Amino acid sequence: MTINFNKNNDGLVPAVIQDAITKNVLMLGYMNEEAFNKTKESKKVTFYSRTKQRLWTKGEESGHYLNLVDIKLDCDNDALLIQVNPIGATCHKGSDTCWNESNNENFGFVSKLETIIADRKANFNPEDSYVSSLFSKGINKIAQKVGEEAVEVVIEAKDDNDDLFINESADLLFHYLILLQAKGFTLKDVVKTLKERHK
Repeated sequence: MTINFNKNNDGLVPAVIQDAITKNVLMLGYMNEEAFNKTKESKKVTFYSRTKQRLWTKGEESGHYLNLVDIKLDCDNDALLIQVNPIGATCHKGSDTCWNESNNENFGFVSKLETIIADRKANFNPEDSYVSSLFSKGINKIAQKVGEEAVEVVIEAKDDNDDLFINESADLLFHYLILLQAKGFTLKDVVKTLKERHK
């Protein structure tokens, strides 16, 4: 890894800090070559503080360290993406990120879909919403729909129509997300169990 520390004539490169698990961006800092080497050696992210004019290991006062997982260099060799396991809040103001956001695991569009399902459950309107109508019919009907969709996925898996297989898979996932919320859970609970098994 050859980093161009001299591109901006200050000996510094930006270091984007990302949670290795959630993939959320936690903060932005700057490193000189000494900070980079110390980070690799100590396995705790160390920056060059432009205000203090010295090396600064994140967490040296608070105990909220950024434990190093991986370092990636961008295509121009002048910016770093550093993946970490954070200990405690990252921001000095006490929030998970320097953008005052929670560092929760996010599944992209699937998480957005879970939010919509939760809204349909909370703002009950069976006449205008398919999801609300399923919740109105109770857990047995929702579980039955998941079973039906699972059977359809199996049938399409044995065929050669990839488009039908993907569509049935989408139906299964959608109804499974509804079933999870009907039981008081979300996909995060399932992922947590998978992680525990992985250990």
